[in-house]
Amino acid sequence: MGLNELSGVLWRERQLLELLLFKLEEEQLILTSGRTQWLGHATREVESVLDQIRTAELGRAMEADEAAREVGVPAGSGLRAIANAARAPWDDLLAEHHAAFVSLTDQINSLAQGNRELLSASHRATRETLLSLQETVDTYDPKGVPSQQSSAAQLIDRAL
Repeated sequence: MGLNELSGVLWRERQLLELLLFKLEEEQLILTSGRTQWLGHATREVESVLDQIRTAELGRAMEADEAAREVGVPAGSGLRAIANAARAPWDDLLAEHHAAFVSLTDQINSLAQGNRELLSASHRATRETLLSLQETVDTYDPKGVPSQQSSAAQLIDRAL
């Protein structure tokens, strides 16, 4: 029963990885649209899915060890090693799971990197905007003591 249980856990984990990919894409759409009031919600959803994946990984590790013993490989062996040692149809099914995990992981890493770059660019732009709106200019008086000189009044759009 180890291989059957492992396959069930792997299907669940694949669904969670697909959900994570979806949530990261939602986050990217929010970032690119400029509607950042929803960014906190999107980030919490990503974190929620990541927590579910961590829990699923624990279950997968236990089932993988059982499946490894069933096919005669050492506990702690990777999915590819278990697939190589498994009889048909489990060998193909586990190999397909492995290929799907590799593909999903690559897509998630790429999307997450893109989101980090968008967040970084947004942070820089916001910081530069706020610095340009600074009401005072820090200078030093003739004695070397910091002083502030007020600039003209500015109107600030609260949407920033």
